[in-house]
Amino acid sequence: MDIAIALTVSFTALLTAVNRGVFILWPLLFTLGVMSAVYWRRGCADILLLHMYKGVRQSSGVLSILLLIGAVVASWLVAGTVPTLVYYGLQLIHPQYFLISAFGLTALVSTLLGTSFGSAGTIGLALMIMARGAGVAEGWTAGAIIAGAYVGDRCSPMSSSAHLVAAVTNTSLPNNLRTMVQTSWAPLILSAAIYAWASRQHPLTVVDNSLFAAIPATFSVHWVTLLPAVLLIVLTLLRCPVYKTLWLSLGSAIALALTVQSQSISTVFITLLLGARLPPENELSLIFQGGGLWTMGKVCSVVLVSTALAGLLSGRGTFDRVGQVLARWPGPRGRFSSTVVASFLTSAFGCTQTIAILLTHQIVQPQYVATQANADILAIDIENSAVVIAPLLPWNIAGLVPATVILADASFIPYAVYLYLLPLWHWLWSRRQGPIRTGLSSPSPDAAPS
Repeated sequence: MDIAIALTVSFTALLTAVNRGVFILWPLLFTLGVMSAVYWRRGCADILLLHMYKGVRQSSGVLSILLLIGAVVASWLVAGTVPTLVYYGLQLIHPQYFLISAFGLTALVSTLLGTSFGSAGTIGLALMIMARGAGVAEGWTAGAIIAGAYVGDRCSPMSSSAHLVAAVTNTSLPNNLRTMVQTSWAPLILSAAIYAWASRQHPLTVVDNSLFAAIPATFSVHWVTLLPAVLLIVLTLLRCPVYKTLWLSLGSAIALALTVQSQSISTVFITLLLGARLPPENELSLIFQGGGLWTMGKVCSVVLVSTALAGLLSGRGTFDRVGQVLARWPGPRGRFSSTVVASFLTSAFGCTQTIAILLTHQIVQPQYVATQANADILAIDIENSAVVIAPLLPWNIAGLVPATVILADASFIPYAVYLYLLPLWHWLWSRRQGPIRTGLSSPSPDAAPS
């Protein structure tokens, strides 16, 4: 009974914090404190810190990469890489195909940036401004933007969720990325077809050219500023180690910021540390901002507390009963169905994508072990469920924050069709999974993305 009360209090605190815009770290710390107090009262004080430590060790290899990604995103902004992408991307839009263009452009930018928040706040906000000025249905526009944002949030080499899934499942990030591409081509095509149809029903009647003039007035727009993004793509395809890829992209962006954009060394350093910021009077100030070690440091703090909480709950078997109930569904489809249900429950309870990933893994892993499913299957099942289901919960920050950034509300949810089609397609595809080759063991505490 005390566990149920503690979970209810924790969920209430998380939900209240999200609704009031409180930084999610504080309710997570509160939840960690509440659960620790319950188990302390049960006489488990001597092992609580050990459980938390084991959980935190799972994220040790991810944190340094996340900080590096934060610096890379900031460098792309100050180097003009992101503004150039947005500038040329907006010029590709045909008024009769606005919604499919919004989906495709946001998917492209999110694949390069690896973040749904960042892609929604740059190209997504620009697209929403265009849509509002032309009277395009906001639900469809927001749905296309956020669906596109999660294309890259799921399968970009810069994605924090992809690195986290690889770490907790003890799998190879490059292998996971290849499998994610293989399992997403059909949902991508179907989503594009739906947005193409919707584009004809909701065309862009008026084109606002103010952004086209504002970007070149603030940044030096030149094809050479795309070099950091090109390096990222090419080196990833060549299977270059993640650290080397990110450092080379960062170095090229810094060089471009100093030369092409004529920024001072101090400005570049401050941008890498605190993130990109434009003067408030600049009309692009809300679009081209973010990144930096400080911003990603806050993300790392959420990951640390989340993994400590997941380690505590896992070590004490808090959700073992839930996993046992879900494990009754047989076969690959039943196993994935269990993962989808667990993803929905953890997304609703945890209010963050990180908690959804960690708790879903904790709940369903015994079922995968029992059926001798390999770690790669567990990783791709989580990628095709928890990662994309979290933004479909109105109070989960995975969808709430991008929607808020693009000045939308929960009305986007019915129109983010890719987020529905991906789990559905994977459920159908799971029947075709080949023979199981290797067993799945508990992830090593030292697991880190390759």
